[in-house]
Amino acid sequence: MPEELECKLAVPDCPECGGVLKPSVVFFGENVPRSRVEHVRRKLRESKALLVVGSSLTVYSGFRFCREAAERGIPIAIVNLGRTRGDALAAHRLDAEVGVTLLRLAATLGIEVPE
Repeated sequence: MPEELECKLAVPDCPECGGVLKPSVVFFGENVPRSRVEHVRRKLRESKALLVVGSSLTVYSGFRFCREAAERGIPIAIVNLGRTRGDALAAHRLDAEVGVTLLRLAATLGIEVPE
C-alpha cells in the first residue's frame, strides 16, 4: 500500500487508569453491540428502502442488513466506488465516488452543504 494511503491509528491510554481510550465506534474485528444491531433491524422493518453508501459490505456486520432487506422485499440501492458484496441483492447500483455523488445529490435537491 502506498505510504500516503496508510492509516496509522493510535488509540491513547487513559491518563487516570491506564485503560484504552477510544471513540464510540466499532473497530474492524470487533463485535457490533447487540442493542445496536437490534435497533437497526427495527428501523429496517419500518423502511421503504435501504441505501448503502461507501461500503464494500465485506464484513457481515453491514451485509446482514442487505440480506434482511432483500428477504423482506425492501429495495436496496448502493453507491460505492467498486464492487460490493451486496451487488447481487441491489435493485440499483451506482459505481461512483461517494463524496462527489452526495454533493451532486444535495445540489439537485436544493440542500445547502456547508464548506
